[in-house]
Amino acid sequence: MGIVNVTTDSFSDGGKFFDAAAAAAHALKLAGQGAEILDIGGESTRPGAISVDEKEELRRVLPVIERLAGKIKIPISIDTMKPAVARAALEAGASIVNDVAANRAGGEMWKIVSEFRAGYIVMHAPEPLHKIEKQKNIVAEVRKFFRERLAKLKAAGIAPPQVVLDPGIGFGKSPGQNLELLANLRRFTKLERPLLLGVSRKSFIEKLFGAKVNERLPASLACATLAVGAGVQIIRAHDVAETVQAVRMAGAVLAKKNAP
Repeated sequence: MGIVNVTTDSFSDGGKFFDAAAAAAHALKLAGQGAEILDIGGESTRPGAISVDEKEELRRVLPVIERLAGKIKIPISIDTMKPAVARAALEAGASIVNDVAANRAGGEMWKIVSEFRAGYIVMHAPEPLHKIEKQKNIVAEVRKFFRERLAKLKAAGIAPPQVVLDPGIGFGKSPGQNLELLANLRRFTKLERPLLLGVSRKSFIEKLFGAKVNERLPASLACATLAVGAGVQIIRAHDVAETVQAVRMAGAVLAKKNAP
């Protein structure tokens, strides 16, 4: 999953692709590098980011989705917490909603996903998004959250095959909790839904190793290859070409390991 931030303040590439034409060109470049999903977002979810109103978020993402919808065959994902933005994006050609606020109590977003029969990425995060809660067992907490959400989504008319699970690395977790989740990814595969991992260039890497944002590719690739070995199917990444090569190598090695 290639990341396209149509923002001014995203932690990694905020401002680089704020113009719709630049964002669409970057998305096409990522597709050419091997991205199999494009994730378009118009609001940064980094710690301390300023929230964006619905009108502005729509102004940012819709022109990009409209430019891409007729040019690419791979799915487009809308990275948003706002139901109205999700609806407009799905109408414009997106087919997946990547929802970092899947912990919400209301069901408006789920009604829209059900109506469009869209894919839906459920990410674990606290409320507010970056409030660190010292759970005794973060892995058990995330598993419980996923089970509860799967039941609620089914009741809202969203079938299990529409759902992807994301443990929310970096959202309301300490560096140690992030490592615990990464070390136990295989436990989430028992929920029988595809897993998505978003670790690319995240700040917990700096907290662990002192690496600045443009120095975090090696750690990001290490997480990606370990995740593939643990059964993760989708890797969300800024550095698509490098990540594709890393996960394909991991897959090739694993294929030999499992061969008779």
